[in-house]
Amino acid sequence: MNFIDFPDVHVVVEGAEQIKLPKMMKIKQMYDRSKIENISSWIREQMKTNIADQDRYEGKRICITAGSRGIPHLDLIIRTVVDELKDWGARPFIIPAMGSHGGATAQGQLELLSTYNITEQSMGVPILSSMEVVQVGELFDKTPIYCDKIAFESDGIVVLNKVKPHTDFRAEHESGLAKMLAIGLANHKGASMFHMMGFASFRKRIPQACEVLLKGAPIAFGVGIVQNAYDEISELEVMMKDDMMARDAALLEIAKEKIAKFKFPAIDVLIIDEIGKNISGNGHDPNITGRSNSPGFETAINLQKLFIRGLTEETHHNACGLGMADITTVRCLRNVDFDVTWTNVITATVLHGGRIPMYMNNDRDALRLAIRTCTGIDFDKAKVVRIKNTLSMEEIEVSESYYEELRDRRDVKILSEPAEIKFDTDGFMV
Repeated sequence: MNFIDFPDVHVVVEGAEQIKLPKMMKIKQMYDRSKIENISSWIREQMKTNIADQDRYEGKRICITAGSRGIPHLDLIIRTVVDELKDWGARPFIIPAMGSHGGATAQGQLELLSTYNITEQSMGVPILSSMEVVQVGELFDKTPIYCDKIAFESDGIVVLNKVKPHTDFRAEHESGLAKMLAIGLANHKGASMFHMMGFASFRKRIPQACEVLLKGAPIAFGVGIVQNAYDEISELEVMMKDDMMARDAALLEIAKEKIAKFKFPAIDVLIIDEIGKNISGNGHDPNITGRSNSPGFETAINLQKLFIRGLTEETHHNACGLGMADITTVRCLRNVDFDVTWTNVITATVLHGGRIPMYMNNDRDALRLAIRTCTGIDFDKAKVVRIKNTLSMEEIEVSESYYEELRDRRDVKILSEPAEIKFDTDGFMV
């Protein structure tokens, strides 16, 4: 691991001492709560109903993809698919299918899966991790299309993934089954090759790559998952190979409607307690924050300053997305593994994604600086919002300056009286 011992800063911010930090109140934002109650039963029914010729799986080695994205109940989902395949007489196994994530190593990807409770012991089947790939074909521009060698040599691949808006581009197919086919299954080599043309090309290249893989690789069927605003599974579809692309596009439209967003359009300072690859490929969802390495997300929110406080444990010190912050702390930067982070950034070819934001010695100083550098605002009425992460959008904190705007809304409930922000003796929020 490559950690850097950043020095403390001794910057005098003119006027910062006059900034009075706002009192914060807890609120609840309300979204569509519909979800699948019994996930295991739902999956089994979907597989029995939607997958034809189940007898042909008898004795076959069937590969199931496990990605790096944080999906609720992912261990239960994969274990249920495994158990149903066993009931059909198949011999299932699991592979990490996550491009260059996990440090772009076989062991790193196994360790990442273990944080989701996906282990050989918990799943009851082998987990085979390798960076080795085979070339399945190529695009019209001669870009080679790769597939994990172990998966390619199986009798069938179950493409399982979350379907959601991507954090770096807009298209009919964004982050979902199609991207798992084109990039997740391609391991580090294939993901690197695919990203060389940049995110702007993904709209055309992902469908083209999928066409090659659906013809040349032993794809069995797909499992598409959509989450609601409460990080619960609202849709889960098992689909035949020939239906995968159409259903992937349809599920993406549903996913876009499900995203939790702020109920108010303008924020002076947004505080995010934690970012990470388990939250979003961007560390935080730009569909919520408006901050991305690519254009097209700017209208998501009217935000002046973004303050990121730290990283999730599950991200394993990968700080992708931190560069989108305006301000952070020295403690956060000292927790970044730059080898892992920059490997991911280089693979994506978006080098500015590895930038380091300005930092202060603690949360108190960072928040004061963020407010102080907002323009055109009344510093005594700064609109400040604090969230845990972009998957936790129900109960959040907002400054008391939002009270009049929110008090009569039916989709927002004020949960507490305004209170001073609490800091520990070192100046960090508690």
